[in-house]
Amino acid sequence: MFTISQACELDLLLRAAARTEIMPRFRKLGADGIRTKTGPLDLVTDADTAAEAMITNGLHRLHPGCLVVGEEATASDPGLLDRLAGAELAFTVDPVDGTSNFAAGLPLFGTMAAVVVQGEVVASVIHDPVVDSSSIAVRGKGAWEQAADGTRTALHVAQATSLSKMSGAVSWRYLAAPLRAKVLPSLGKLAQTYDFRCAAHEYRMLAAGHCHLLMFNRLMPWDHLPGWLLHREAGGYAARFDGSSYVPGMIDGGLICAPDRACYEVVREGLLK
Repeated sequence: MFTISQACELDLLLRAAARTEIMPRFRKLGADGIRTKTGPLDLVTDADTAAEAMITNGLHRLHPGCLVVGEEATASDPGLLDRLAGAELAFTVDPVDGTSNFAAGLPLFGTMAAVVVQGEVVASVIHDPVVDSSSIAVRGKGAWEQAADGTRTALHVAQATSLSKMSGAVSWRYLAAPLRAKVLPSLGKLAQTYDFRCAAHEYRMLAAGHCHLLMFNRLMPWDHLPGWLLHREAGGYAARFDGSSYVPGMIDGGLICAPDRACYEVVREGLLK
């Protein structure tokens, strides 16, 4: 379906875009280099648009005829989302995940891509441009972190534990008011919660076993398909709030990621019910 060598080729493309279009602009953006999309908390920068254009061109060169569903391209053409699940070969691209951090000069952002073949996520890369390290997954082949020198370290999720000993990121901003009223008072049941404003780094932490859980409500594919596969290939279990599977094309219904299915049920019971 998609080989390890092809995933590494994708990684090289993301690294090149980061070196060429993202890092040279980090902490050097002028006021005209930062714009808003749907509101004051939804930012886009020159780095986002330039990096996505470079990655998109590279994907079309490597995989002629593929569908590229980029965050910025979809903002202009929402119909791209409708084509994702049925495409023969598609890529989701988030050129700068954590744009608010990037725009604020905080070194907590990432570049992400996922590979979707006939509605199935088969590979993903999450790259950290600041330290030049990537987390890579290939369906059925596992997940690993790859350093700039090519050194690989296998990724494994944290061990299962009780709710009171779990830590992780819980994104509640997009929860509907009734569900938010349930979740917020329940956060004290966990050992620790945080929000990096960057799914890329949260998924990297999760897959490396540095936290136990993630919970999201809004599921834009460029934000979650890469990390979902990374977490799965590192041994984790994830499902939507109602227990159903998360698949490409879904943008709502929530998502809970945990070390295993039993922990998923514990988190769902503890935070949502």
